[in-house]
Amino acid sequence: MTPDEMKRRTRAFALRVIRLYESLPKTKVAQHIGYQLVRAATSVAANYRASCRAKSKADFIAKMGIVEEEADECVFWLEMLVDAKIVAEKLLAPLKKEAEEITAIVVSSITTARGQKRPRTRFRNPQSTTGYHIDTKGDSGCDSVA
Repeated sequence: MTPDEMKRRTRAFALRVIRLYESLPKTKVAQHIGYQLVRAATSVAANYRASCRAKSKADFIAKMGIVEEEADECVFWLEMLVDAKIVAEKLLAPLKKEAEEITAIVVSSITTARGQKRPRTRFRNPQSTTGYHIDTKGDSGCDSVA
């Protein structure tokens, strides 16, 4: 995928989220979750665009890191809309899939830019020979300090 194609894809994703927001019930909870989703989705598009104008490899990686976080946050807010029973899961499935695909593309791009074979975690494990540990308990879904 070329940078221009990805720009169009992230912009289209943001516009789809905006249309979803406009169709949400006018309750405080629905509007709050929807607003957070719009903020994250538009940030994905804006920050991807900014990453295309990065001044260095480190700048590119930093900007793409923001895109990754915001795309993943979109998945979270979409899940919240379903969990709060505001929108049926089947209606959000295509949008959630797109957010997950954008996240995967961005992670792959960051990994390639870093010249790594696999992404690194931010937390050190002093018992590990590699210095890193991923929580294998499955209860948190996050990296943890060992």
